[in-house]
Amino acid sequence: MLRSQLIHPDILKALASAGHGSQVLISDGNYPHSTGTNPAAEHVYLNLAPGLLTVTDVLRVIASAIPVEAAHGIAPDDGSEPAIFKEYRDILPGVEIQRLGRFPFYEAARSVNTALVIATGEQRTWACILLTIGVVQPA
Repeated sequence: MLRSQLIHPDILKALASAGHGSQVLISDGNYPHSTGTNPAAEHVYLNLAPGLLTVTDVLRVIASAIPVEAAHGIAPDDGSEPAIFKEYRDILPGVEIQRLGRFPFYEAARSVNTALVIATGEQRTWACILLTIGVVQPA
């Protein structure tokens, strides 16, 4: 049995197979998983029911397992910032949350660099985040 916070076997396998520059998409319940992601990525569906699990629930655990080099959040094209961005900053201190409009975000998530897609039951809109995995520094 593992002792870390992250114990989901498919997510662990995908993260262990990914490396520096690979991306992880954590998406809300409205995200177009069949058309807005890299088909070669590992897809994990944690959307058990509306509201279970949330994007921030998953982000907390993923952030404890990987170094996050960059983060892009989906945002409306009107320049407004979704309220969830504050939670992203609390979970990822020191990481700038860069905004991408809807269609640029979909394009980025379709990239061959997207190694893992995690669908959640998040009900808030504009609650998707694309993480770029950083480098594990030598001990």
